[in-house]
Amino acid sequence: MKLSNYFNLKIIIVVCCMLQNLYGQQNYNDNIKKHTLFSAAVPGLGQVYNKKYWKVPIIYAGIGGTIYSYIYNNQKYKEYQSAYNAATDDNPKTINFSGYNTTNLITLQDYYRDSRDLSGFFLALIYLLNIIDASVDAHLINYNLNDNLSLYLNSKNQEIINLSLKIDL
Repeated sequence: MKLSNYFNLKIIIVVCCMLQNLYGQQNYNDNIKKHTLFSAAVPGLGQVYNKKYWKVPIIYAGIGGTIYSYIYNNQKYKEYQSAYNAATDDNPKTINFSGYNTTNLITLQDYYRDSRDLSGFFLALIYLLNIIDASVDAHLINYNLNDNLSLYLNSKNQEIINLSLKIDL
């Protein structure tokens, strides 16, 4: 629980900054907004609209792996928590089947609780990276990648300033 409380504020700040960037711009393209919102609604949908289909299985593998890890660590945490409660309930009829003493049970509870919280953090991180990736891809969809990199500046007195850069790779 300690880990999740530490990262909750940072996650809220990152989401607010992303929403500020999304809605705070004055000249934004509707496609960028649409792709970002689609990816926020359904992970991977923004990548599909950006025609980056190969990213969708990676996103779902990451989300599935972190959900599996979260569920597994939560089950182990509850298992050791109930074993600790059984060991410390002062009832002589209760048998501790775990084979651990109370100090070890506390250590195991802390370990699995922290692992569960870290899995939840990684789930939120993968979700946010999915949204950021869709937004960046939507921004770069019309980016020109050709061999002619040139810059032309025209001044008001009809003198032409030409600056060109050619890179051959």
